[in-house]
Amino acid sequence: MAFLLDTHALLWVIGDSKQFSKKVAAIIEDQSNEIFVSSISLWEISLKFKIGKLNLTGFTPEDIPKFLEDLNIGIIELNQQDASSYHKLKENFHRDPFDRMLIWQCINRRYTFISKDSEVKKYKISGLKTIW
Repeated sequence: MAFLLDTHALLWVIGDSKQFSKKVAAIIEDQSNEIFVSSISLWEISLKFKIGKLNLTGFTPEDIPKFLEDLNIGIIELNQQDASSYHKLKENFHRDPFDRMLIWQCINRRYTFISKDSEVKKYKISGLKTIW
């Protein structure tokens, strides 16, 4: 099964996995699952780090791809299909464009979204599968 980590979940994989539910921890540890991070999350982390809204201890945004490689977590790019079909996401429960694109990538690619954000569950009516 394929899963996409929300940005906060990505940071917890790297730094504070105690934040995960037992269910999510088991999914991430199960080698038969495909775990992905979006390049959108890497951009969000880098942007928030630059403007001082995100403090990282012991690493910088440039270190994250290596951590992901070591953890066998794939990185998906924002491709032309994701970008051009984004208008199909009719609901607008999030003002944050990063969250909305991550949600759309999950719907469009049929991934399950790993997110603690309670607002994402509202996108179920658009076809989003979530877990926490």
